Amino acid sequence: MPGNRGTSGEVREATVCPRPNDGISALLHAGFDVTDAVIVSTLRHDGHTTLAELAKLTSLSASSVQSRIQKLERRGVLTGCRYQVNYDAVGLGVSAFISVLPLDYEKEEITPDLLKQLEGVVSCYSVSGEPSYVLLVRVPSTQALEDLLTTIHKTVSAATRSMVILKPYFRDLF
Repeated sequence: MPGNRGTSGEVREATVCPRPNDGISALLHAGFDVTDAVIVSTLRHDGHTTLAELAKLTSLSASSVQSRIQKLERRGVLTGCRYQVNYDAVGLGVSAFISVLPLDYEKEEITPDLLKQLEGVVSCYSVSGEPSYVLLVRVPSTQALEDLLTTIHKTVSAATRSMVILKPYFRDLF
């Protein structure tokens, strides 16, 4: 691999993480080299991975890994570190998807901005077909979900359908 040479000048290959569906193939297909793909995949899985651990995985020095991370940050590939929240532990144990089909198409464009202000709305996705949007919401109870649906209807003229998430088998694989 170009740019990944040991002290004696030999070319070394980065170690590929053995996690299924870790995104390395997608990154390689998008034009990343193996080393950057391993760094991105590893940090995506665990943002607390140390430079020393990444150096071992990639067969680079810690300073070379740090340089690559900085370049990935400048390119906007890596955009920061954050903790994941255990929503059950903070009292938001009910998660649901809510499909939203605005009934007033003149206001459809501002619908996401209006929904963003509502307590419990975590994400809003524009989707193809019907509906126009899908929300991910997290609330403390099914009564709170019902209250949120009422608030959505008061905020935007829309038809909604909700699906309570019973159990996530996996998420954010890559």
